[in-house]
Amino acid sequence: MLLDLDRFKWVNDSLGHLAGDDLLQRIAKRFLSCVRTGDTVARLGGDEFAVLLEDYGKSSKVIEIANRLQQEAQRPLLIVNTDVHVSASIGIILNTGNYLTTEAILRDADIAMYRAKELGKARFQIFNRKLHELASQALQLENELREGIHSNELLLFYQPIIDIQTRSLVAFEALVRWDHPRLGIVSPNTFIPIAEETGLIIGLGEWVLREACKQMQRWRAIHPKVAGIKINVNLSAKQFLQKDLGQFVRSTLEKTGLDPSLLKLEITESAIMEGGNKTVDLLGDLQKIGIKLAIDDFGTGYSSLSSLQQFPINDLKIDRSFVKELAAQEESKEIVRTIIALAHTLNLGLVAEGVETEEQFNILKELKCDCAQGYLFSKPLPVGNVEGVLDKYIP
Repeated sequence: MLLDLDRFKWVNDSLGHLAGDDLLQRIAKRFLSCVRTGDTVARLGGDEFAVLLEDYGKSSKVIEIANRLQQEAQRPLLIVNTDVHVSASIGIILNTGNYLTTEAILRDADIAMYRAKELGKARFQIFNRKLHELASQALQLENELREGIHSNELLLFYQPIIDIQTRSLVAFEALVRWDHPRLGIVSPNTFIPIAEETGLIIGLGEWVLREACKQMQRWRAIHPKVAGIKINVNLSAKQFLQKDLGQFVRSTLEKTGLDPSLLKLEITESAIMEGGNKTVDLLGDLQKIGIKLAIDDFGTGYSSLSSLQQFPINDLKIDRSFVKELAAQEESKEIVRTIIALAHTLNLGLVAEGVETEEQFNILKELKCDCAQGYLFSKPLPVGNVEGVLDKYIP
């Protein structure tokens, strides 16, 4: 078994490395209590552990031990007067007899462990040949993505954000697509995780910001009515934690000539929380440039009211999962109502994502949500197809 602790980085960043070391030692003792005296528990490095079970008999015994390891990992720990909650993602190789090298065993256990993380963390995954095929496909796609970035195969689509009361255009969100020579237009859900994992997201994100700012300036030069329209650009967690991010944003605005007040960066709730104690300073540095900041996918992370108060942000974007059930579930409606009331109390703007029906739109209007984005107004469009949106939604 290969085990990786979920959210360990948050402990190091928020409580310090001594607290992280304490957690690792105490978790290790818990793991030892889950196995027999003839088994082996080893820390490979960082927050990664390996467990070797000797002659375990039935596979059900392995699953029983995996469940026990996860339960022990999830029990809260009191560290630096703070209740700390972590979990473990586990990759399992049931039979090592077919392997020629230990490196191959660790490779496949690692593949299974990362698959467990992809499926939502705090779970185990048993390795099989299908996972190996998926890993091979991902490696091929990674190599093709590297080439695609250098060969200018990336392009931006734009989706309008609409003022709910006036039904007029207030902004575009820039969304990256990959025009793959063999697969056609590839969804970001396919290649962004690969870019995140390999570090390609930094260069990719910088390209998106530059191109989006350039395009907004082009529209402003051609269409006088676009003067006050903003451009929203997503910022990945890795980009957010880059030391020179503020300098890059400032430089991009200067080179493209875009007014800082017309740029809004969207950062996910989880990325902001993972920034730990540095988050407030990072956000503050960005706001000093004059740009706006929004929390994307709000409601799906683990921020608190107190953290929202201290973060220098301008907008909340209500996650589409709540909007989707707005008309069908009273619970979703109450959640959205609560988020809207919270935002108004904190003087934050609001955008509801994933609006697809007039019924959803009317409920959001009744709840006094500020803006909406979704297929009801337009799918994300390539540059050449944006003219119709400008004509339709700019008075």
